[in-house]
Amino acid sequence: MATAKKAAKKTAAKKPAAKKSAAKKPAAKKSAKKAPAKKAPAKKAAAKKPAAKRKPNAAFMKAMTPSGVLAAVVGSMPMPRTEVTKKIWDYIKKNKLQDAVNKRLINADEKLRAVFGGKNKVSMFEMTKLVSNHLK
Repeated sequence: MATAKKAAKKTAAKKPAAKKSAAKKPAAKKSAKKAPAKKAPAKKAAAKKPAAKRKPNAAFMKAMTPSGVLAAVVGSMPMPRTEVTKKIWDYIKKNKLQDAVNKRLINADEKLRAVFGGKNKVSMFEMTKLVSNHLK
């Protein structure tokens, strides 16, 4: 009996709500017609903007000298930060030091442990911070 009363309340509540939404629909259509008119000029403005070719940041391209500890991994020749990072990743992949479960973690071997400040596991985001300490 209680469920019959609840069902009756639900149907009674739905009927007035349907009338209200029907009254609001014409107003919604009017605002919907106005919105596309505003968006069209914005698209034209974006289309007029010329696509500029992206330039590399000069700070990343500056040749840096690796410390002795880092030189054991990437070599002793001065090179840009981007190249140092690429060589470290080549070393990690060559020696299979990336964690099997969580690919963002790097398991350090003896050479990398010295670069990472004695840590056994380092995230790939923390790695660049630790490597930058070994560049002059």
